[in-house]
Amino acid sequence: MIPTVVWGTGNVGRAAIRAVDAHPALELAAVIVHNPGKVGRDAGELAGLHHPLGVAATDDSEAVLAARPAAVVYAASGDVRPDDALADITRAISAGAAVVSPALYPLYDHRNAPPEFRDPVLAAVAAGGGSLFASGVDPGWGNDVLPLLLSGLGTTVDVIRCQEIFDYSTYDQPDSVRYLVGMGQPMDYEPMMLMPSVPTMVWGGQVRMMARALGVELDEIRETSDRRALDTTVTTRTMGEFAAGTQGAIRFEVQGIVQGEPRIVIEHVTRIHPSCAPDWPTPPDGTGAHRVVIEGRPRIEVTVECTDEGDNRSAGGNATAVGRLVGAIDWLVDAEPGLYDALDIPLRPAVGRLGRKQP
Repeated sequence: MIPTVVWGTGNVGRAAIRAVDAHPALELAAVIVHNPGKVGRDAGELAGLHHPLGVAATDDSEAVLAARPAAVVYAASGDVRPDDALADITRAISAGAAVVSPALYPLYDHRNAPPEFRDPVLAAVAAGGGSLFASGVDPGWGNDVLPLLLSGLGTTVDVIRCQEIFDYSTYDQPDSVRYLVGMGQPMDYEPMMLMPSVPTMVWGGQVRMMARALGVELDEIRETSDRRALDTTVTTRTMGEFAAGTQGAIRFEVQGIVQGEPRIVIEHVTRIHPSCAPDWPTPPDGTGAHRVVIEGRPRIEVTVECTDEGDNRSAGGNATAVGRLVGAIDWLVDAEPGLYDALDIPLRPAVGRLGRKQP
């Protein structure tokens, strides 16, 4: 059994605890929390399981890492605290752990990561012998392994388009939704997510990885964006009111240009309410989905809908990101120390988990 730590018990951490508990090769060794109110509580309770796991949460990360766990699932957010997340991750790698995390987007495509992200990780690998695999959903499997798998089913491929189409009122991160994405803000507010170069910083690595796997050279990466205002005030179940005239939807693309044409496209269509921008692409049920479209011969379209924690689509997406990451741990532990991306990690079937249920 591989002693595995889950660091963080928010939207991703809850799913990580459940995934580690369900994996036949992993053993939950510790859970690290920041909130003093969670210290001492059983990991099973924090994860929403109906049974205790016998692991009490702690805020003493130094003590946990001093025990040199074999693996760490770093589930704390890196969106608004990238420096802190990088410091935590490098500490875990320096302690010899194989670390998996969705926290730091620049490291998804580590070959092109800025030196301020890549160099500390490589130094930690050299010093401690640990590893890192960073990935998620979108960016993540929704625009690396899934579209590449589907592309191999085609005779000819003209365009690969990866879409995330979501109602963000289901996303339990109010600060990110209102300020990073800009929902509910005046239309003259510039959301950080749409500032020039930011979409490429987050999703450009996925475009580059797909191009690398397909054996094509990119001319450049381009960005496009559009925003729509709410026609009427709406009230959401999780985040309250969003006023008429404020931002209610965004749509942007990160385009990989090949021989002058956008051939690899990652598109996001995000709403705070289904009534906004009804002419834009919609998910099958109005809530949320990830879709890959291969334009070519044959034309291939696959839509993925995931649910968890009471049929919540955002929770379902988080759980799939965790499944990919946690499923890679045993491979990483056996591999040479290093920095890995989604093209390095083989597809990991659910060996030993078919028919296995959590109470």
